[in-house]
Amino acid sequence: MAAEIVNPRSDSGTSTGHEGAEEPFDPAFALHRGGKMAVQATVPVRDKDDLSLAYTPGVAKVCSAIAEQPDLVHDYTWKSNVVAVVTDGTAVLGLGDIGAEASLPVMEGKAILFKQFGGVDAVPIALGTTDTDEIIETVVRLAPSFGGVNLEDISAPRCFEIERRLQERLDIPVFHDDQHGTAVVTLAALRNAARLTDRTLGDLRAVISGAGAAGVAIAKFLLEAGLGDVAVADRKGIVSRDRDDLTPVKRELAELTNKAGLSGSLESALAGADVFIGVSGGTVPEAAVASMAPNSFVFAMANPNPEVHPDIAHKYAAVVATGRSDYPNQINNVLAFPGIFAGALQVRASRITEGMKIAAADALAGVVGDELSAAYVIPSPFDERVAPAVTAAVAAAARAEGVARR
Repeated sequence: MAAEIVNPRSDSGTSTGHEGAEEPFDPAFALHRGGKMAVQATVPVRDKDDLSLAYTPGVAKVCSAIAEQPDLVHDYTWKSNVVAVVTDGTAVLGLGDIGAEASLPVMEGKAILFKQFGGVDAVPIALGTTDTDEIIETVVRLAPSFGGVNLEDISAPRCFEIERRLQERLDIPVFHDDQHGTAVVTLAALRNAARLTDRTLGDLRAVISGAGAAGVAIAKFLLEAGLGDVAVADRKGIVSRDRDDLTPVKRELAELTNKAGLSGSLESALAGADVFIGVSGGTVPEAAVASMAPNSFVFAMANPNPEVHPDIAHKYAAVVATGRSDYPNQINNVLAFPGIFAGALQVRASRITEGMKIAAADALAGVVGDELSAAYVIPSPFDERVAPAVTAAVAAAARAEGVARR
């Protein structure tokens, strides 16, 4: 409703505000004018009686009760259903380091996706610092107002340390969606692709292009879920133990991955591989795709240009997925993060565990069910079964793992 009022849709001319120039109507600018979200009251303030309950003096009773029993904050404020969407603007979509203010349209978008697909309220917070310690201290001080923290578009390798240290200091879930949301949806699609071809995860060898936040998280998560083997490539080739130029994060990755002992280029690693997962951009030569094993899977997820064009991938692969909505099998984080947070908040989980993420992936894969086909290994974000299934699975897993507090 608010978006339609603030951003009326029309075919009349509109200015982007750039140097005062009048430009042709652009629906993206029209939609964003005035922002994409607003705060809405959940109780009426119609008269002095309502005012005295919603604010002073009635509010004092609630404050005093919470001061005596801090857990009541979950029942008598919005804390139990609100997430902070935190960024420093250093790794925004494919735009890179564009700064805090320029990141706000993305953070607003993330917040409305939380609400639309998971029923979770979310507040965009773009920080005016890129210093790791300052980000951590700021979020720790903001945390009493929120039930969870979604880290967004923070560049690697800082994002790994920021998430780890925040989770160590906070008793609410901290979740870097660029890492874990992508990994959950990838696992769900891969499980179904394996099922379609009568294989298990343990039968598969994968190659990941990209050793940033998403690539590292996907590799670790797939191994945790039982993948046979995975090699990860960065700009200099396969991340392997014999390289002396690795960051601490990549050194750890080299110890966990690449049981086959591969080295050299991404293209050479793809020879005989069962799975390609692209989270890096760039282009993979057709000859490298052709060298993969029979019944291979190509998940080329770079946006807007997949590492392997779907038309080429379909010539060789049994299942093709991308990050785009105009092709089948879209690997889209919105399938994961709303339900994951909804489930965690529902049981007041103190953290989001590996088991909870695997439960989310299994639930997401299960939505496909008997409808499984090469063009349908992952459901649409608009499938109304998705969020309830993921929410319930995550809540159950939190209870089973002892991190639920109700």
